[in-house]
Amino acid sequence: MTIPEAARLVFLAGAYATGGDVFVLDMGKPMRIIDIARRMIEMSGCNVDGVGPHTSNINIVITGLRPGEKLYEELLIDDASIQGTPHEKILRAHEDTLSELEVRAMIKEVTRTIEKNDVQALSAVITKFVDGYHRQEIDIPAE
Repeated sequence: MTIPEAARLVFLAGAYATGGDVFVLDMGKPMRIIDIARRMIEMSGCNVDGVGPHTSNINIVITGLRPGEKLYEELLIDDASIQGTPHEKILRAHEDTLSELEVRAMIKEVTRTIEKNDVQALSAVITKFVDGYHRQEIDIPAE
């Protein structure tokens, strides 16, 4: 999807908004980053890793994921919460929300756990207040 196409969808989604809406844009078929990189290199008139008719050569180096990076982006907790709009590529998501009192209680608990530097308690608070949250274990190398 081009930038102008994406911008048009964002503006159109704004026209559908009624307040507090969450929109998900259908960006088309997912593409691998390596394929996008190859295409951009070739469109610039160069070749990739010595393959192709051009004299310029650009190597692609795969470095792997850094701590916390994802291979797949989860946009919604529950696909059943998606509803259509008049435009086929703009979807409206309805997620559960917390009341003002619940948000204040959550902030108070989060602040308390941060002040105590209690990671386990913070994880428990997030699990309590964020529907569908599950903690992902990652290895973070020591510095």
